[in-house]
Amino acid sequence: MNKKKLIVPLILVLAVALYFVCFYKDKILKFVPKNADAVVLIDVKKLTGQYISSFIVHPSKWSGSKTKDKKEISLKDSGIRIPDFLQIFHLKDTKFSEWYSVVELKDPQQFSAFLKSHQFISKGKDLFRKDQIFIKIQGENALVGTSDQAFDPIDKLLFQSPEKNMLTADQLIDHGVGSISFISGQKIKNFSIELHADEIEIKNTSDTGTLASIIAGIQKNNHFVDIELDAQNVKHYARFFDKNLADSAQISYFKATADIEQVNDTIISYEYDDNFNEVEKKTFQKIIQPNYVMDLQSPAPEKTWNYFQYKKWINAQDQFTAIPFQPNHIGRNDGGLIIKSTRKTIPLSPKLKQNYIFIRNSPLLLSSLSTLTPKEKEVLSDLEYIFYGNKAQNYWVKIKAKKEKLPLILRW
Repeated sequence: MNKKKLIVPLILVLAVALYFVCFYKDKILKFVPKNADAVVLIDVKKLTGQYISSFIVHPSKWSGSKTKDKKEISLKDSGIRIPDFLQIFHLKDTKFSEWYSVVELKDPQQFSAFLKSHQFISKGKDLFRKDQIFIKIQGENALVGTSDQAFDPIDKLLFQSPEKNMLTADQLIDHGVGSISFISGQKIKNFSIELHADEIEIKNTSDTGTLASIIAGIQKNNHFVDIELDAQNVKHYARFFDKNLADSAQISYFKATADIEQVNDTIISYEYDDNFNEVEKKTFQKIIQPNYVMDLQSPAPEKTWNYFQYKKWINAQDQFTAIPFQPNHIGRNDGGLIIKSTRKTIPLSPKLKQNYIFIRNSPLLLSSLSTLTPKEKEVLSDLEYIFYGNKAQNYWVKIKAKKEKLPLILRW
């Protein structure tokens, strides 16, 4: 056969293969239950493409500087079938901290070996745990979650129920490497996730100019935390702590400023001498202490005060005990309540009449988080600040990292 006649069919076959490997995506979200009220969707192929393009233009990564533990099985040998879209979901009426996902398995036994090589502990019945991650092997699938409480209901909804969710990726993700979607009945609110060289953005608008200008003003104040929220935003965030908090406390405005510093803490203990006399012993340790002030405005301050007393958040010394940072003092004024740390008082930052939450990274914060793994500390130390802003129906979250030679996708 003439070799030239083989070239065209060969090119066509390669083109079709390239399309299916790099561009074709199964957009049916078969691993999102019908009772999911929030979904995080990651476009794996798009993220992989972004990684490859970044890897190509950064030759310093080509040599592979990091050495891996030979005992650990790599992800490519884990027995997992890499999905086109990673589907992470939250179920209605479950704790905010409970998130789940499902992955398909090519080889369940190989996946079991992968988990053991990464120090997951078997709890029996194909259930594994490491820290706050739970994984259950269920036939040709693996259920993954920050809890195992909903594994059985998820299994029934996804694999035993004849009713299937009809969501597709096009309903949730438009551009970016991912999306966060909030589902209420037939209504879906989508927020794109965009990964840049030194920042991650989560937003539902491309017009972030007004919100971006807030950051410049906040940074000049150099506070660790700076917050200003109207009644609607207070209601949104109060749900994380108590669904009825905002309505019961009738908080219409919240403003907070906080700094942190390292202070000497005195520990008093008692020992006995040779004559069995009690002897006081003082030792000192350095601890991280926040200094803060909070302004809670309400159309009915007395009702707010009474609600806090009903919840037993105000003690006999007029200390607000709902937050763990003591000592403090809570007092009333014409517009609402003021909570202040008493060890060292600081003034409220200027009111901007905007809705935002700004958290600046600090070496002191890292030193106080002893429970984090070295990798988690490495990622956290790379951050500069986290910003949330809202104006009308526009929302924007910006996670800003330090500028480095390598982009985030190659650092983490």
